[in-house]
Amino acid sequence: MVLTQRLDLRTTQSLVMTPQLQQAIKLLQLTNVELGQFVEDQIAANPFLEREDAREEAREDPRVDGRDARDGGDDAATPARSADRETPAGGELASDRALEAGFGADDTGTPIDISYRDVWDDSDLGGGGDGRDGLRGEAGAIRPAGGARPDGDSGDWSAALRAPETLQDRLRALAGLSFRTVAERACALAFIDALSPTGYVEEGPEDIAARLGIAPATAASVLTRLQQMEEPGLFARDLAECLALQLKARDRLDPAMRALLDNLDLVARRDIAALMRRCRVDREDVVEMLAEIRALNPKPGLRFEMDPPVPAEPDILMMPAAGGGWRLELNPQTLPRVLIDREYYDIVRATARREEERSFLSERLNDATWLVKALDQRARTILKVAGEIVRRQDAFFHKGVSALKPLTLRMVAESVDLHESTVSRVTANKVIATPRGLFDLKYFFTVALARTDAEGDHSAEAVRHRIRTLVEAENAGAVLSDDQIVTILNNEGIDIARRTVAKYREAMGIPSSVQRRRAKAVGL
Repeated sequence: MVLTQRLDLRTTQSLVMTPQLQQAIKLLQLTNVELGQFVEDQIAANPFLEREDAREEAREDPRVDGRDARDGGDDAATPARSADRETPAGGELASDRALEAGFGADDTGTPIDISYRDVWDDSDLGGGGDGRDGLRGEAGAIRPAGGARPDGDSGDWSAALRAPETLQDRLRALAGLSFRTVAERACALAFIDALSPTGYVEEGPEDIAARLGIAPATAASVLTRLQQMEEPGLFARDLAECLALQLKARDRLDPAMRALLDNLDLVARRDIAALMRRCRVDREDVVEMLAEIRALNPKPGLRFEMDPPVPAEPDILMMPAAGGGWRLELNPQTLPRVLIDREYYDIVRATARREEERSFLSERLNDATWLVKALDQRARTILKVAGEIVRRQDAFFHKGVSALKPLTLRMVAESVDLHESTVSRVTANKVIATPRGLFDLKYFFTVALARTDAEGDHSAEAVRHRIRTLVEAENAGAVLSDDQIVTILNNEGIDIARRTVAKYREAMGIPSSVQRRRAKAVGL
């Protein structure tokens, strides 16, 4: 065989992931809040991009005069550029060309109307209107407390500027008064710094003593005094010690209770017979002791948390439509809105003299144009996917979890003519505010369980909800075993195996029938 060289011409097709395509795919996965940060970074790097609300602020500011402003002047105000309004995050397209999804009636007979008309129109977000303020209030919108006015002069502004006192601040002040020597104060501050939000200390006396170079006995003495300073249970090293400190403060830490705390694993299993043997008491005493344990606080530090939890910001708002069905829109409070400033581009382009400068300006303008189009496409894709999910799960919004239907990414992808991976990216980390509360879009995707009849499949989430309902309805004399739950579900048309019931029960944190029977027998 002779080895020779030759040239062949072949034609092939392949998908090239350009940087812009990669960025567009990444935008689909971002939440509105994350997208806002991304857009801010793009605006900072691109002179031809600006936020629409920044332009409106500039127009309302009487100090800004676009006719007299000059770039580069030390005293010149920022010019109020009058760009041609190119798609604010899709802008004119989003406002003028409404994305109307006129879905037909589903099996519940309810028409669904998914409208994109007012995605960018937030002029009616004040009081009154179509009731969207009430929905946002339920979704966790932050409003001024106590009737405070933004321009009010009746409030105590100095009090508003003062930071709330934390648990650590309070303990440090008490430690400064309670400990006299430098070593004790340093040891107390080290324990306070090691305090977890739940109230447990994450370092032992030996570790603190070794780090500070003091005697372990001194560190143990300081810890004991700290445990007696504030709320009983703080500075405990484990759950048993936390409960013991609280019982000691109530003068209820007798030998039987100590034995109970030494066997918390038996308490978790509700093994009354074993507890009776370990504590050397009768059944009635064990029941009373368990009731006392239940009245204690296993995480005493959480009582001192000053900062309220930050509510989740929904990416999609859902509300009843005027003619029936549902209406969806992207949350305008978190969605970034950008404009392309073509007038500024023309001004700068006219002053560019070198080819490199003109090429740089053209690249920045192309980047700005691509970003606006990508944002518009992202908004349309999210609403298209969310609309299909709402259409298929319409019964859930009317009847609750029991009416949730099986749904997969492929089913939605085939309906909206998108790839399955695109639907997965769109639904990742997206929250929708519905009349039933806030839900991740992923929540509506559940596997199917077959029916014993031919009427269709059941959603796994609906089956889990049914199992939880059956368990909550139990009484002490009729605790259902997994086999009995299987029989009930089979009679209701749900084809399910015993191991599946056990798996769902354990995933929901429901104890076994033996443990539930023991707990109900002692009133737990």
